[in-house]
Amino acid sequence: MADVLKADRLKSGPRFWAVDKVILAYFAGAVVVILGWWSKLPDALPLLAVNVIAGAAIVYQVKRPNATSWIFRNWYPLPYVGACFKEMALFIPAVRSSNADQWLADLDFRIWGAHPSVWLERVHTPLLTEFLQVVYTLFIPAVLYVAWVLWRKGRTRDFQYYAFLIALGFLTSYIGYILVPARGPRFLLKHLQHFPLQGLWFFQAMQSGLDRLESAHYDCFPSGHTELTILAWWGSRMISNRWFRIYLAYTPCIIFATVYLRYHYTVDLLAGILTAAVLILTAPLLYQKLSPKGL
Repeated sequence: MADVLKADRLKSGPRFWAVDKVILAYFAGAVVVILGWWSKLPDALPLLAVNVIAGAAIVYQVKRPNATSWIFRNWYPLPYVGACFKEMALFIPAVRSSNADQWLADLDFRIWGAHPSVWLERVHTPLLTEFLQVVYTLFIPAVLYVAWVLWRKGRTRDFQYYAFLIALGFLTSYIGYILVPARGPRFLLKHLQHFPLQGLWFFQAMQSGLDRLESAHYDCFPSGHTELTILAWWGSRMISNRWFRIYLAYTPCIIFATVYLRYHYTVDLLAGILTAAVLILTAPLLYQKLSPKGL
């Protein structure tokens, strides 16, 4: 195993991987946004500095391999895409002067003849709410678990492709947030709900914790929870058939949870499903084109 890992390190050399190119492209776009909306962005100068330094760190680790490069290059997408998510909460209000919540809610109503998050009050129970909030809260661990198993098994190439797919999925959803900014039915339709959601034990703590992590964000369209969970389900087949079946059971639960818990409109879910399908079909070719020759 050590010989395999060593060979992978030597073959990669001072060349950019596919995931490097995707994330550097994001930083280039972020710099354009910062410069273009400089006067509307709070702390524009620190934001610019952070994006430049984060991109420079990637370039340095690629072009100046050192003792930290292997771990950094394989795992840096995790904190980077998380930081990009937080950054989008600053970009969207500066770039967009209005949101799409009413449009999405109206579209939902035309499809169903009701607001789904309000209609689902009739099946509300504290036990179901508690269960679905746990499912929703496990989103990030579920996505990362596939990566961790592949890494632990030493399946470096599968791990790197999965990291590319997940990073691409997150960054693609961020584009959707800018194009169609929305906060979700639990804000827009709160006045139509007849009662607040109630769990049993940890529901309130989990929901409050997620609110603090995500901050006031326009992150509904497409549904990243839907998109990334489908990508994780697809990636889980690289682990085992057993885990593929487990993720197959988990995926519809989290999709239902996004509407029941009033986080998403159903059109967000459709957009997330379509985005995931497009990425599953196109990512292999894109990965091949962006990867250095010989890998």
